[in-house]
Amino acid sequence: MHSLDALAKQKQMAARAAMRFIESGMTIGLGSGTTVAFVIAELGARVAHGLDIVAVPSSSTTERLAETTGIPLRDLSQVDRIDVTIDGADEIDAQFRMIKGGGGALLREKILAYAADQVIIVVDSSKQVEVLGQFPLPVEVTPFAVPMIVRALDDLRPLVRLGTDGTPFTTDNGNRIIDCRCDRIDDPSALDRRLRSLPGIVSTGLFIDTVDFLVVGHDDGKEIIAAQTKRPRKRRLAD
Repeated sequence: MHSLDALAKQKQMAARAAMRFIESGMTIGLGSGTTVAFVIAELGARVAHGLDIVAVPSSSTTERLAETTGIPLRDLSQVDRIDVTIDGADEIDAQFRMIKGGGGALLREKILAYAADQVIIVVDSSKQVEVLGQFPLPVEVTPFAVPMIVRALDDLRPLVRLGTDGTPFTTDNGNRIIDCRCDRIDDPSALDRRLRSLPGIVSTGLFIDTVDFLVVGHDDGKEIIAAQTKRPRKRRLAD
């Protein structure tokens, strides 16, 4: 078990290592979460020293944080390609399958991953697991469908996420989040298909065949792993 300070150092180490994938002239997709906050800090420092990039944020939280560091931002509709998307993960297994979206930005994170030429996932060592499922699996759902989806997913112990004010959490897209408490997910692809077959589910927090490189921070350094996945290569967004 690592302390919070130790994990923060691992995140910072991984964020710095991820900068090797960034160069001037790029358009960067920015994910969400605590590790991405370290990535944004590293990018902002480099922008202040002349790095010429623009970034597309995946959430209002990421947008606000990036603005404070001086990173130039664009909407997805304003760019014709994303060179690299950098994001974190709540869990990632040895096949590079992930649970993501604990912060509620899973749909936009998935869009930026799909649109990018390369996807770099940056994590601390605690996020590496043998089997997905200990972290609650978020599912983004249209508000109208929430009661139906809760009933349909009864075996996954669904829980409608609440905000800090006690009302249902609302995503940047105006949807709700249902957290599924799976404990273990032996077949992530099958569960993803099951969830996406239900009308009203907009996106799931299961990310499969998404990763190009995994950057892991450890107590004694960092590790960069080239992922062997079937992630399709993308064309320019305007094509």
